[in-house]
Amino acid sequence: MEWLLRVSFCLLPPFQIYNLSQNIQEDDLQQLQLFTEYGRLAMDEIFLKPFQTLMFLVRDWSFPYEYPYGLDGGMRFLDKRLEVKSHQHEEIQNVRKHIHSCFTNVSCFLLPHPGLKVATSPNFDGRLTDIADEFKDQLLQLIPFVLDPRQLLEKEINGSKVTCRGLLEYFRAYIKIYQGEDLPHPKSMLQATAEANNLAAVAAAKDLYYSNMEKICGGDKPFVAPEVLGEQHKEQSTRAVQHFQRIKKMGGSEFSQAYEEQLRKEIAELFQDFAKHNQSKNIFNTFRTPAIVLSLIMALYLASGVTGFVGLDVAAQLCNLVVGLLFTTLLVWGYIRYSGQYREVGVIIDGIADFLLQKVRVGGLLPSLGWRWRGGGSP
Repeated sequence: MEWLLRVSFCLLPPFQIYNLSQNIQEDDLQQLQLFTEYGRLAMDEIFLKPFQTLMFLVRDWSFPYEYPYGLDGGMRFLDKRLEVKSHQHEEIQNVRKHIHSCFTNVSCFLLPHPGLKVATSPNFDGRLTDIADEFKDQLLQLIPFVLDPRQLLEKEINGSKVTCRGLLEYFRAYIKIYQGEDLPHPKSMLQATAEANNLAAVAAAKDLYYSNMEKICGGDKPFVAPEVLGEQHKEQSTRAVQHFQRIKKMGGSEFSQAYEEQLRKEIAELFQDFAKHNQSKNIFNTFRTPAIVLSLIMALYLASGVTGFVGLDVAAQLCNLVVGLLFTTLLVWGYIRYSGQYREVGVIIDGIADFLLQKVRVGGLLPSLGWRWRGGGSP
């Protein structure tokens, strides 16, 4: 868990503070080896520094006569500490070189001890009067420096700013590779970053498509003809794919191709949802079933009058019986729509109405009405 936190806090935030006690020891620098190796691999692919800002915060500094407290003394001390010498082991030299090459900004701040009352008194409750003056003086320099708007930068990966949605994808990717007991290889970290980077690009492109389609046929927009909606879908999906292609991504074009296909698939699913929601706004679609039933009632009522007039009483009574059944069906359908109960019966009634609309032809009139009721397409 400790390593997971260290790696996550180094890979994800734009500003990292490496909190150390009394000095920068060699093993403290070795702790950064995993990150610097990851950074070396990342730079081979993206040609940009993978990390933004690193600050060594050395607390309880005991040698102010050599390097004074604060940022100036810290930078001099850090330059001395990261100096590469010929007698050093190659691994030690590489860590020092990679720290500067992997981070855009590297700094160091030397912080004095807060005082004996803080360290030894069991009654210390955080009162400023019990804290050493030189410690408070240095805090007045450290805190404004850390919280300076110029230091609070947006997180960037491969030159692209990371959004909140993208940050979630990076967390998911890193948690997946740190589920085992052993530390992952830097190549695995780089692969996870590339996957999260592409997934974040997919999410950004899908959000673009969704927001544009919402402006066209969202919840408060009127019904849009299916042909127009289809054309808008093609236009907005093309824009979304182009947006995905413009985003800087890791892994290369072949690696990103699978994520582009994933984007196209998810956009197609979103369009199906937009199309269904848009269809529900069609007033003819809403009243299609009662319109069909009423049309049949009127036709059968006229047929009953005609057959009764010519003396076909049995046929007239049969028509009247069917008219009664249709009236009952219409009342049941209205109750289902009003109450929301027995929806399965409502689906059956709508299905029968659709079947009649598709099969029955009355000259050229009914097919035309059927086309309009469905909002487009063949009957």
